[in-house]
Amino acid sequence: MIGAGMASSVAGSGIAGLGLAGFGLLVLFPFLMAYAAASDLLTMLIPNRISLALVAGFAVLALTGPMTWAEIGFHLGAGAAVLVATFTLFAFGIIGGGDAKLAAATALWLGFDGLGDYLLIASVFGGALTLGILFARSHPLPGRIARMPFALHLHDAKTGIPYGIALAAAALLVLPETEVWTRALAA
Repeated sequence: MIGAGMASSVAGSGIAGLGLAGFGLLVLFPFLMAYAAASDLLTMLIPNRISLALVAGFAVLALTGPMTWAEIGFHLGAGAAVLVATFTLFAFGIIGGGDAKLAAATALWLGFDGLGDYLLIASVFGGALTLGILFARSHPLPGRIARMPFALHLHDAKTGIPYGIALAAAALLVLPETEVWTRALAA
């Protein structure tokens, strides 16, 4: 699904002809999602600079890509709605602050047209991730893995779940199906 859409878009226009909007979609967004997932896995933190870079990247996309002011407004609305919802969850200790900011910055890119799919897929991936980690925590770590500090931290029952992994994976699956992706790569 992702590979086929990306390959046909790149083959049709060439990477050099993508402009800033296409570059942001093909390089910046996936890189930042992978960085967020890796950071959350290894440190249980998603640095603010990732969410800020996503917001800045969206600003460049919005100003250089084929988006109207109304579309930009709807994307801002999606980001704001997710920010309010996720910070409410954060305030009640249900999710981490980094997860809240990452979800909101991602919603900014996806807009309302991809938001439902994103939240559903992130929930399914997050549930599977949670079950997998809980299962792993019920068993002792193998010798070599037990010497890795991040594995010990992740295996600790007092540690949360690196939900940024699920958020990032869902974003990478949903973005290629959105209107912003299709139009930016066609521009």
